[in-house]
Amino acid sequence: MVADCEDYRTVRSLVVHAEDVVAAFETNRTPGPRAVLRVTPPFTGRMRARLHVDDAEEYLGTPRPLHIDPDLLLDVESLPAYPTAADTEDRLRADPDREYSIERHHEFHTDVVTAWREAAADAVVSTTELDGPQGSHRVRVLALG
Repeated sequence: MVADCEDYRTVRSLVVHAEDVVAAFETNRTPGPRAVLRVTPPFTGRMRARLHVDDAEEYLGTPRPLHIDPDLLLDVESLPAYPTAADTEDRLRADPDREYSIERHHEFHTDVVTAWREAAADAVVSTTELDGPQGSHRVRVLALG
């Protein structure tokens, strides 16, 4: 039997780039357009989800692509809090072994954010639920990178 390529329930596994998931998650912390991971039909057993700006009006065909919130692709409960510039400044100023400077703060903040991104990339879940007109459907998630 040939699977209905218009039915997202055909999808068994979803392939994502971990850095795309992290970038979308970070983007959604700021005001402005929302980022999603987009799965574009026709649907098959193994699909790629790519970083995309959420614009429901952009795609006029049917079936419509699935837009997956990056929060559904990360174990957000296990993630440390996202480091803000104010947090890293406080940590740097509280360190008696380092003198504060704007340059040092910039370097330290960059290092802390890089470490957070690495931790977030390791927090990509192994399964998630796709939600669409026919209801919820569990799929395996395979992270690249």
